[in-house]
Amino acid sequence: LRELGITRETPKMMGVQAEGAAPFAHMILQNLDKLTPLDKPETVASAIRIGAPVNWSKAKAAVVESKGGVTVVSDEEIVDAQRELARLEGLFVEPASAASIAGLVKMLEQGVISRDETIVCVATGHGLKDPDIVVRFYEEPFEVESSRVEEVVGRVLGCG
Repeated sequence: LRELGITRETPKMMGVQAEGAAPFAHMILQNLDKLTPLDKPETVASAIRIGAPVNWSKAKAAVVESKGGVTVVSDEEIVDAQRELARLEGLFVEPASAASIAGLVKMLEQGVISRDETIVCVATGHGLKDPDIVVRFYEEPFEVESSRVEEVVGRVLGCG
């Protein structure tokens, strides 16, 4: 982003992994040189259910060089973030995308990130990539705050 002129500073790279599939986060948090793979990673977030990330050394370099960090989130935190994104913003993301939001919430609560910083979360996976989670965790439909959806759609269309 700095090289493209989008920012003057190097953004802090913050990684988020699910509790049952967090070999990278544990390596960083324990200040280890090498990643110890997990044989059987487990999480509701199937897209990040990875026990042996291929590019862990590049990810580590990005976190270290940017003075970033990592956090680990539970499946419950991931599902809560998925629900809140849908309810408050009208966005239906897959659990792996919701993990970035769950991580943001956790890092804000822990004071790792300040509310006055510019923050970007990557949440590109649509909820229909992994719809079974919704069926599994939500017995009843929940209300989406329609005024928020209208506001977001208005901003996107340039009339809000």
